[in-house]
Amino acid sequence: MMFMEQQQGPVRVRLPRDDEIIGEVEEVLGASRFKVRCTDEKIRMCRIPGKFRKRINIRAGFIVLIKPWSIEPDEKGDVAWIYTKTQADWLRRKGYV
Repeated sequence: MMFMEQQQGPVRVRLPRDDEIIGEVEEVLGASRFKVRCTDEKIRMCRIPGKFRKRINIRAGFIVLIKPWSIEPDEKGDVAWIYTKTQADWLRRKGYV
């Protein structure tokens, strides 16, 4: 019987810089757009920029890093980073989410 070993190394997590905000995807709207509930208690319509669009599959419940637009910053933004499950768990333990 084989047991899976868990990786016991350091978890490297990208934290928000400047005006970036952590949020959780609430709803997938299609056309690379999502409703995201951010940590500042605002719901933003976010899109995936071209560099992520082809290779990323995002679902409801994922933790993402949002960069609000300069125009309508309380309503719209771009997805700057998508956290893995391990990174999202670390963010929850440390109180970022």
